[in-house]
Amino acid sequence: MSDIEIRDDRAAGRLEAVGDDGAVVGRIEYFVLDDPRRALVPVHTIVEPAHEGQGIAGSLARELYAVADREGVVVAPLCPYVVRWAERHPDLAPAADPELLRAAKAWLSAHPGRF
Repeated sequence: MSDIEIRDDRAAGRLEAVGDDGAVVGRIEYFVLDDPRRALVPVHTIVEPAHEGQGIAGSLARELYAVADREGVVVAPLCPYVVRWAERHPDLAPAADPELLRAAKAWLSAHPGRF
C-alpha cells in the first residue's frame, strides 16, 4: 500500500484516505448518533477502483474505531464492510449494542437523502 493519510472530515461525515498526490482514494461515510447515547455510525465504505486491494478500507475501519476510542464513544456499524471488519477484529472493535444499532437504523430511515 502506498502512503496514505487518513483524515476525519466530521462536518461532511467522512473519514477519508488521502493518497500521496492529495486525492481522496477511499472513505467511510458516517454520521454521529446522539440518542440514546453518542456513537459513530458508518454507513458506506468506498475505495476508488484503482486503489482496491491495498488495505485502504481496513485502514479506514481501524481508524474509525480509533477515533471513537479517543473520543470515548462507540461505533454502531451499519456499513456491511465495517460490520465484517469488526467481526474479524474483536480486539479492536467491540460488539455494537443492539439498542444503538436500532436507533442508528431509525435515524437513517428518518433522513433518507443523507446517504
